Amino acid sequence: MLVESPPRESAEPAAAPAVPGRRALRPAGLAVAVAVLLLICVASIAVGAKSVPVSEVWHGLFHYSGTANDVIVRDVRVPRTLLGLVAGVGLGLAGAVMQALTRNPLADPGLLGINAGASAAVVSAITFLGVTSVGGYVWFAFAGAAVVSAAVYVLGGSRGATPVRLALAGTAATAALYGYTNAVQLLDAAALERLRFWTVGSLSTADLRTILTILPFVAAGALLALLLARPLNAMEMGDDTARALGAHLTRTRVLAMLCVTLLCGAATAACGPIVFVGLMVPHVVRAVTGPDMRWVLPYCAVLAPVLLLGADVLGRVVTRPAELQVGIVTALIGGPVFIQLVRRKRMAQL
Repeated sequence: MLVESPPRESAEPAAAPAVPGRRALRPAGLAVAVAVLLLICVASIAVGAKSVPVSEVWHGLFHYSGTANDVIVRDVRVPRTLLGLVAGVGLGLAGAVMQALTRNPLADPGLLGINAGASAAVVSAITFLGVTSVGGYVWFAFAGAAVVSAAVYVLGGSRGATPVRLALAGTAATAALYGYTNAVQLLDAAALERLRFWTVGSLSTADLRTILTILPFVAAGALLALLLARPLNAMEMGDDTARALGAHLTRTRVLAMLCVTLLCGAATAACGPIVFVGLMVPHVVRAVTGPDMRWVLPYCAVLAPVLLLGADVLGRVVTRPAELQVGIVTALIGGPVFIQLVRRKRMAQL
């Protein structure tokens, strides 16, 4: 059962107290994170299931002439890297906002049923409407995520919604929708075959059209997340304290759910339901920045793509010449990390 964390004391209305010396380290840490992200992007373009010499990578980027290696670099790896960047930003920010919204450090963006809604919409589009292209999946997946988020908000009590009610409504919706999705796939072998890579989470189908389709949604969600940093800081100290500090709880919750829907819905639509990224990254970030959402969000926007692209590169290397999909790699990494987080949380409560 999900339980609300007790309100935290704070002398500031918009942020919890920082560990002495942490404030001075935050800008430097963010600069280091950006540098790591640039290195991971270079690795994502240069490293893959097929070995391509560095000189050929450079040629494919800046002197494209249509050779086999040029096509691999510019037409396959560059879009894949860009999609990992955009989806990583969406998943990282969605995870941070989700955990602040529910006041549950073990919450995942899928907790509101967004992943389940996207999956149900995609399998319905394939089975009943004959949609076969990734470009077609994107719109149905995003629509499914949006409809389920709205339904969860209504089931959670609308204006009277609380973090626990929203989490319970999302859990119920997720169970029902995944049951529907599995049933349809079992009855339709064609749908099961087409959904194989999408359901495990993959960047391998990346193309410029898909990236441009989800980019406006991720950009809007990212901007909204940054604007919500102060209200979310206040809400983490408890509803009563947030009201006393002037936070509008209903408006903040509605906007936060919209934000998570835009971010996670767009990423899920393009890549499939990739798990654990939105759960792990905020935990790592808070160890560096503290709970202040004004710093947690920028860090998550940088480090989540690092994890996603790093997992994708690892999946391309460990099973050469085949590939291990990024959703499988993040699950293999995230499972033990999640168990450790739960153990630490239980030990802290003893």
